Amino acid sequence: MSDFLGFFAVQITLIAVVLVLHTYLGLHVIRRTLIFSDLVLDQLAAFGAMVGIGLGIRYGTSGSYWLSLGAVLIGSLLLAVAVPRDKRIPREAVIGILYAMALVISLLLGDKLSGGGDMVTKTLAGAMLWVNWPLVIVTAAVYILLAAFHYLFRAKFIALADPGSRLKRRRMWDFLFFTTQGIITVLIVPIAGVLLAYAFLMIPAAIATMFVRGWLKAVFFGWSVGLAACILGLTASYHWNLPYGPSLVLAMGAFFIIAVIIRSMLPQAQGAGGGCTS
Repeated sequence: MSDFLGFFAVQITLIAVVLVLHTYLGLHVIRRTLIFSDLVLDQLAAFGAMVGIGLGIRYGTSGSYWLSLGAVLIGSLLLAVAVPRDKRIPREAVIGILYAMALVISLLLGDKLSGGGDMVTKTLAGAMLWVNWPLVIVTAAVYILLAAFHYLFRAKFIALADPGSRLKRRRMWDFLFFTTQGIITVLIVPIAGVLLAYAFLMIPAAIATMFVRGWLKAVFFGWSVGLAACILGLTASYHWNLPYGPSLVLAMGAFFIIAVIIRSMLPQAQGAGGGCTS
């Protein structure tokens, strides 16, 4: 029992830290309808790590992280500048194409690497057993710095979610927003995998958007629901010997489905995803 409690404590602490910033960024992604942007960056982070393996750099080392960061910075730049001027082509279509390219190039590289198939699977599912207290501390420190950056420039980033705003240097702030996504992606993908990293970003934020107005309240609501789902998923994973990443994704997905059902039974409210700042 003590082994379970020790394992449980370090996993939940990491998840609790990760969900705060992921939920906040997820609200931006949903309110701006950039739904696949995180998948692009997640997959590019995985691709960078696979390039490292091809160069003889072990997965999860500092060299692997730097290569992943380089890949996601390129992706962040593409996401910021590849904005179609033709209104008939939605931005999400461009992002979807970029994701397909990132996935395909990862599959092609995996086909050329020894054990590449297993590597592709690992980047999708992650390896939560890697989590330890030093990793939690480093992750928390980086997330706190990024959260402070977003708080300092919150007016700029929130203006990105307002189509009517006259924000100057919009593409620069777009790049900084996607770079923030990229940095947390580099940190979380080797641990959680592409699918769980995407679930952390999207599912709590999507649930919060259905019920709560305002940024701060939505972050707290999404974080609370996401953490509850992860606790259930992690417990089921441990007791039934299930893979960690898929178990957490399914738990959060189940919470999302329940939230959709509950929301459909409630009276319609105006602008659940409104642009309030409090």
